[in-house]
Amino acid sequence: MKLLTHNMLTSKCLKGVSVGYPLGILAKDVKVSEVDFNPDFVSRIIPKLDWNALWNAADSIGHSAELPKTIISDYENNQDFLKKAHHVLMEVEVINGELVCPESGRKFPISDGIPNMLLNEDEV
Repeated sequence: MKLLTHNMLTSKCLKGVSVGYPLGILAKDVKVSEVDFNPDFVSRIIPKLDWNALWNAADSIGHSAELPKTIISDYENNQDFLKKAHHVLMEVEVINGELVCPESGRKFPISDGIPNMLLNEDEV
């Protein structure tokens, strides 16, 4: 599961959960793979992200060292910043682990890079 995906997942559909965001990450296996850098994509996706949640997710799996804690001004024209964001968003991937609802503590497994967010009938 790429951190881009994580940034958009929530568990608010669980019974009794009002926000369910951001999900915690308990990573067992993390892989870093090279992905072609597309500065246009990265600069267009940044405004749609919760940057604080992204930074905390990267930090929780040990990949926040290069990533600034806040979005810099004029990031669209800063290749260094865009490459750092690209690395965390597209190249760092949680292969196995769990996502944890911040309100209920419910754990969702991540297997082979795929988060399973399916709920039981009694959880809806």
